[in-house]
Amino acid sequence: MHALAGLPTADALISAKPVDYVIIALYFVFVLGIGVMARRAVSDSIDFFLSGRSLPAWVTGLAFISANLGAVEIMGMSANGAELGISTVHYFWVGAIPAMLFLGVVMMPFYYGSKVRSVPEFMFRRFGTGAHLVNSISFAVAQLLIAGVNLYLLGSIVHALLGWPLWVALLVAAAIVLSYITLGGLSAAIYNEVLQFFVIVAALLPLTLIGLHRVGGYQGLKDKITEFATSAPASAGVPPAEQQLHSWPGQALSGFDSPFWSVVGIVFGLGFVLSFGYWTTNFVEVQRAMASNSMSAARKTPIIGSFAKMFVPFIVIIPGMVAAVLVKEIGELKAGGTPPGGASGEGVKYNDSLLLLMRDILPNGLLGVAIAGLLAAFMAGMAANISAFNTVFSYDLWQRYIRKDHSDDYYLRIGRLATVGATIVAIFTATIASSFSNVMDYLQSLFGFFNAPLFATFILGMFWKRMTATAGWVGLTAGTLSAVLVAFLSEDGFGSASLGVIPLSGQGAAFVAASAAFVVDIVLSVGVSLVTEPKSSAELRGLVYSETPKEELVDPEERNMPWFRRTLPLAGISLGLVIVLNFLF
Repeated sequence: MHALAGLPTADALISAKPVDYVIIALYFVFVLGIGVMARRAVSDSIDFFLSGRSLPAWVTGLAFISANLGAVEIMGMSANGAELGISTVHYFWVGAIPAMLFLGVVMMPFYYGSKVRSVPEFMFRRFGTGAHLVNSISFAVAQLLIAGVNLYLLGSIVHALLGWPLWVALLVAAAIVLSYITLGGLSAAIYNEVLQFFVIVAALLPLTLIGLHRVGGYQGLKDKITEFATSAPASAGVPPAEQQLHSWPGQALSGFDSPFWSVVGIVFGLGFVLSFGYWTTNFVEVQRAMASNSMSAARKTPIIGSFAKMFVPFIVIIPGMVAAVLVKEIGELKAGGTPPGGASGEGVKYNDSLLLLMRDILPNGLLGVAIAGLLAAFMAGMAANISAFNTVFSYDLWQRYIRKDHSDDYYLRIGRLATVGATIVAIFTATIASSFSNVMDYLQSLFGFFNAPLFATFILGMFWKRMTATAGWVGLTAGTLSAVLVAFLSEDGFGSASLGVIPLSGQGAAFVAASAAFVVDIVLSVGVSLVTEPKSSAELRGLVYSETPKEELVDPEERNMPWFRRTLPLAGISLGLVIVLNFLF
């Protein structure tokens, strides 16, 4: 059971028993069963790519957040928790919730009301071919790279569970995701994401509670982190306990020595540029809301997701912090050592924090649930990347630039072939992710390259009718290149190829790169717009805020709903809760 004939195997990192395998097998039966059932509902390309725009808000809301509960949330954030401490909550309370609410209240009416099939298609209507092509290509490349991150971590779980070589684990993991996406398209992905949300919570909540119990509760955790930070050698670069145990000013996360510049970097670089760039323009997330059955449901999708999102840190970051003081190998790594082993077999990394904590504290049975939860998270993340990629590739690249005016069945076939092709490419991009000790560093760099300049173009084009088509593609291209340049000049933005001219590394460098992309994009877009010809007001209806009648931006049915089902009251409650959490921690 722990080997494949003719293949070398490593010792399994996790000692699973038959009961754990039974639980995992049952989970996979459900996953593939959902794919088979969703297959019956796919009759045309809109069914495959956008679920026929027929899903209720609670389904798309849970899918919205589950699609994001992939490698970034689970392994990346637990790795950050182990390395940096509680300041990692900024990725949620500053770097997600405000942008999610803005998407629901302000931007979804434009996306859903225009009936576009993708975010790049919205770019085409606003700016024309140039910006559309740049956006489509950059988005497609980003999804292949990020799908590789999810696949790498999914393969790592299989490797850790069975001891198979990583390349075999990657192939097996890819085949599972490919099966249900190819069968049922977005509906299969979304319904699996709803299932996966509950499986993930069921997996991580016991891990958090048992871990806290082992260290003497949250106060015991704080005491142990303080003791560790005091005794760690200076050469290890362990953040002071004060920085690990308080979210503000967040120097452990930002990398800035100055508290003032740390707050500026987090609020502007993460909270505004990276966050709004990701949540408001990333088709992986927007696609879930666009599958809703009404304008009201589409607007409430990210708002419903925000309530789950704000409490995810307690089941992701806290276990990472527990692992740093409870798991021997993670403690040794944090103290500057190089413990052997880990999921990759090439030495323990912070990405292994959750796996090693599971190994040390969970009994069999619960271990099976936890493994199923991790598999669910990585499949949800990868499936979201692949389903968004196949839509953009089929509609925005293939149909618009390569094969126009073919039958709907033809584009449905192209979508399924794109799914297969993207999964194969993700196997190779997974090897890039394997070279990073903390995948959050890698992912934040990617978001800076692709999402930050896109947000600048979007926000300027949506609220300034004078912005022109030429400015759209010039600003987008220049912004992307500036982010790449800053990453290249920083200490480790491009790994060993980095020049190290800018004395920042990790996620602080990603914040600066994203900020540079945003500023360059805005400045160039304004300059180019002032010397080129804009579209007429009539052409901008439904695309620019000032040119769109207010009645087209709301669902008239919402006025008949009770207050707790309306968009604005729900958004207000969510914002109030997240402000309270920022004060508490």
